Amino acid sequence: MMPRKRLGRTDIEVSTMGLGTVKFGRNQSLKYPTPFDLPSDEQVRRLIDCAHSMGVNLIDTAPAYGYSEERIGDALRKSRKDWVISTKVGEEFTPDKFSDQGHSRFDFSATHTRMSVERSLRRLRTDYLDLVLIHSDGNDLNILQQTEVLPTLQQLKQEGWIRAFGISSKTLEGGLLAAEICDAVMVTYNASQQDEAPVIAKSAQHGAAVLLKKVLASGHICHDAPAPGAVVHKVKAEIDPIQQALDFAYAAQGVTSAIIGTLNEHHLRDNLFKAIRAQDSAVSTNE
Repeated sequence: MMPRKRLGRTDIEVSTMGLGTVKFGRNQSLKYPTPFDLPSDEQVRRLIDCAHSMGVNLIDTAPAYGYSEERIGDALRKSRKDWVISTKVGEEFTPDKFSDQGHSRFDFSATHTRMSVERSLRRLRTDYLDLVLIHSDGNDLNILQQTEVLPTLQQLKQEGWIRAFGISSKTLEGGLLAAEICDAVMVTYNASQQDEAPVIAKSAQHGAAVLLKKVLASGHICHDAPAPGAVVHKVKAEIDPIQQALDFAYAAQGVTSAIIGTLNEHHLRDNLFKAIRAQDSAVSTNE
């Protein structure tokens, strides 16, 4: 079963691998290696049930993920208490009806932040949100220091609508500041993208949670990997890029959870087993 860790300074316990859900509701303007169709409601439920059966309790979504929040809300109607739901504020995505390229806009005002949280509560069919992350547009420092979003999230936490807040950052400077003033920071981290690695160490010093995104480089790492159970040449079989990526991610001390998404139930189960293996290996190495 998937291990769990405390979400930073909070009393929330989260699985060390979380289920990413951008593909549940959006398939435009993404950086994945191949196009895909949105899953059926039954497929969404099977993926969520598969993750839950192996101990995953953290699910990550966002308003910018299209229909993702609504679909999660429908799927978790009878099991909300079993899940830690992380969503976001700040980015709004509008799909294009005539092409595969929609567009995003950003709003970090107090009015929009509160509206976004209230809308997420309705869509997710819940009366509280466990974690709300700021969906950065790349100007992390300006967002954290000059806009109304952070004090609004602090107020919403005091009012009991959310349990924790943070930022899905895009810069080292923003992540380092967030480590000091937020409950959680979501950073990009894989072997090819290590710029935000100092954020992991600083978050550990300040007691903030660290969630990893793009561990599999938006699917590019696993795109050329053999399918689970496939018969491959022996030399190639010795190198599993997905296992390598997960080993790398969990070797970083201070990581709370890695967020990974897929629409393939078999791949999800395989990734979960590999995540457990990677954590066992990291523990052995640290000992």
